[in-house]
Amino acid sequence: MFSTTLTGDQFLQAIIETIQMVGVSLFVGSLIGIPFGILLVITRPGGVLENKAFYAILNPIINIIRSLPFIILLVAIVPFTRLIVHTSIGTSAAIVPLIIYIAPYIGRLVENSLLEVNPGILEAAEAMGATPFQVIWYFLLPEAVGSLILSLTTATIGLIGATAMAGTVGGGGVGDLAIVYGYQRFDTVVVVATVIILIILVQGIQSLGNTLARKIRRY
Repeated sequence: MFSTTLTGDQFLQAIIETIQMVGVSLFVGSLIGIPFGILLVITRPGGVLENKAFYAILNPIINIIRSLPFIILLVAIVPFTRLIVHTSIGTSAAIVPLIIYIAPYIGRLVENSLLEVNPGILEAAEAMGATPFQVIWYFLLPEAVGSLILSLTTATIGLIGATAMAGTVGGGGVGDLAIVYGYQRFDTVVVVATVIILIILVQGIQSLGNTLARKIRRY
């Protein structure tokens, strides 16, 4: 009951694959999602660059993508994944749906963070004659940086959960070990080990995010 055929190297390889999937997906997803979040805030009614038509298009698109459970999105875009990376199995194939999943999620989190900024600060910036770009770059983003760090922390933890689900279709990483060896081969040691690994990853990232946000808010 407490033996396993897996080696330490296989566990290490799975952890590395999970970190690769989370790192690449978070980086590319942030490059897409952060601008989305900013656009949602500045084009919404009352925003510094109000554009109701643009907001009315972007807002539901993000809602539609976010309404899809990741496991369904993973399967639904298999042809697109094959087009991009020429395979639907493995770590590189899992990164494509992970980016599509996390980008709108980050966009919505960034929107919420920016909306927490005191409107009086933005009004003061506009009263001083700041351009829309200056309002965003010198007032909106600096005021929200602590909240943005916590939002990206939440997104990272969400990505870890999604990578585990990617294991159901051979996505690699810790989730793949749990499904292939733990579930399909009834290896209890693998199940327990993967759960512990995921808990350690999530707790470590949450603690790091909390510490960074707390330090930045003190300045």
